[in-house]
Amino acid sequence: MLATMSSEWYKLRKSKIMLLVLTAPLIVLMIGMSVTYDLGGANQWQSKLVTINVNYGSLFLPLITAVFAGIICRYEHQAGGWKQLLALPVTRGRVFLVKYLLLILIVLLLQLLYLGAVYLVGMIDGITDPFPSEIVWKAVLGGWVAAFPLLALQLWMSLLFKSFAAPFAVNVIFTLPTLLIVNSERFGPFYPWAQPFLMMNIGGEAENVFFIPWGQLFIVVGGSFVLFFIGGYLYFQRKAVS
Repeated sequence: MLATMSSEWYKLRKSKIMLLVLTAPLIVLMIGMSVTYDLGGANQWQSKLVTINVNYGSLFLPLITAVFAGIICRYEHQAGGWKQLLALPVTRGRVFLVKYLLLILIVLLLQLLYLGAVYLVGMIDGITDPFPSEIVWKAVLGGWVAAFPLLALQLWMSLLFKSFAAPFAVNVIFTLPTLLIVNSERFGPFYPWAQPFLMMNIGGEAENVFFIPWGQLFIVVGGSFVLFFIGGYLYFQRKAVS
């Protein structure tokens, strides 16, 4: 497993994926410094978080999952890369699992950079209110967990399509309506592409692990993760390599 992960990481380093990871703090800085919603006397950090997460959680984070998944499969889609990889003494299941684990680790790094950028925005703006560590960490980890099913789906789509643009286009189609759907009490809580925003958007009950009810976390995030992960795993097991 470690040898496979080392090999996959070497290919990712050659793809300059880290340059894309660094776009996260830049996006946060641009949003945070441009406008801040007035929450009527609330902690200034919370006002910044609301401003940032409306765009970051609903658009940037869901969209970037498709880019990462496309990059992690791009090498194999070129010049018979799948045949070369699967000719090695490594199972398809291990290859799929390693690629997925690398994706979630990359998104974790993305979220940690988000945390640093949020703090930097506050320092630049001279915010003197206490830093809400619990709220910010909930947003960081909540967005990360909410990305699990999207990463599984995008890995599946990237295995299915040779074209880098095809899975990204699919993701764009389902991501763009998020801000409209999230306002629907009927459909918003069950829309997978809305979960990063919902789990990063401050609010909810104090006893909830993130910002959404436990039931929604297990049913929507957990259920869609199991569906997309197993679907992608089974597809890859039967995939005809070329």
